[in-house]
Amino acid sequence: MRRRVLLLVCLLSLPASLWAAVVITLPNAPDSLKFAVIGDTGTGGGRQYQLAAQFGAAYKLYPFSFVLMLGDNIYGSETAKAFVRKFELPYKFLLDSGVSFHAALGNHDEPALQVNYKPFNMDGKRYYSFRKGDVECFAIDSTYMSTEQVRWVEKALSESKAPWKIAYMHHPTYSSGKRHGSEVSLRAFIEPLFIKYGVSVVFAGHEHFYERLKPQNGIAYFTSGAGGKLRSGNIRRGLYFEAGFDTDLSFMLFEQIGDELHFQVISRLANTVDKGVVKRRILP
Repeated sequence: MRRRVLLLVCLLSLPASLWAAVVITLPNAPDSLKFAVIGDTGTGGGRQYQLAAQFGAAYKLYPFSFVLMLGDNIYGSETAKAFVRKFELPYKFLLDSGVSFHAALGNHDEPALQVNYKPFNMDGKRYYSFRKGDVECFAIDSTYMSTEQVRWVEKALSESKAPWKIAYMHHPTYSSGKRHGSEVSLRAFIEPLFIKYGVSVVFAGHEHFYERLKPQNGIAYFTSGAGGKLRSGNIRRGLYFEAGFDTDLSFMLFEQIGDELHFQVISRLANTVDKGVVKRRILP
């Protein structure tokens, strides 16, 4: 009962403008692969619940089949009750609708607990891959980039037959954030593998805002770290910046149709703050 009351209070506390209808700008084709991306979610606070309400509203119009989580999935306490309050309750509608969540680990996450938490679909592994249709997604543990993991990344990418290869992790190898910025050392380890084996898109969180970077070596880089926390005004428009949003929480929707990956970014107030198309990277 207390959980229901908490959810109701969160929803009723929304400003009137928040009830504006979500508008889907994606093609929304009947047989396309639809998925979502969200990062730095697990606060359990009201704003996370508010964004989750918009997430659910978007699903009703645009039934995506899975969600990539970009780390910092649970902040603070990671008790069973905390997992309920910080994940299961805000996304209950999506979970009940059969949407699967696939988590990457962040620096605030407890690996021993999260890799074995069934709703995160990590199967006991700190890094892993899974394929949906023409898309294979590679979850990377960017907090502990061991030699063993680098070898796994190369092996998994080299053996993949998927037309679309998408990597996702917590720390951004390219970023315009004032607080953190680009993880240059991490980039040195894994970007050569992304280039060599035909990765088309890389997602990261950690920076508490949304950013679309200028393509690097033909690869599209996105940061989506404002699923529960916001670092307002933190984007520094510099060398890598293409588009961004750092004034409210947000999530991303994607639709893969052939060699095109359409995307739309939606804020807590249901505004579309960015959209576009990524072309699949084809190796010579």
